[in-house]
Amino acid sequence: MSGTDKEAEVESFMQRLEHPFKADIDQLRKAIKGISPAIREEIKWNAPSFKTDDHFATFKLYPPKTIQIVLHTGAKAKKPPRQFHLKDPHSLLTWAAPDRCVLTLTSSKQSVELQGVVVNMLKEWLGQL
Repeated sequence: MSGTDKEAEVESFMQRLEHPFKADIDQLRKAIKGISPAIREEIKWNAPSFKTDDHFATFKLYPPKTIQIVLHTGAKAKKPPRQFHLKDPHSLLTWAAPDRCVLTLTSSKQSVELQGVVVNMLKEWLGQL
């Protein structure tokens, strides 16, 4: 599937998505894609996902009680996993492994207010890949 086809697939997915934070997810998608022209978006794990050479961030849409973005190093864990470090002044991260964490926003207000913080965390993550 070409990049254009994958972009169309994401847009179609988002049109059908029923999620209480859909508008916030759309804004965060645009902000993430704005980090670098090398970032491409496609559907992975039934959610918008972002990649350069490999996937590095994927929305976690269910349960739809919050806005969550899984930061990872691709579909398969790297051996041995590297320890990643991110500045987290708002305690948004839950670490599942040294190289995988979930960023959680609990409201639309928090999504808007902390969009710049989220973008900076993703830039930091990309810098460590």
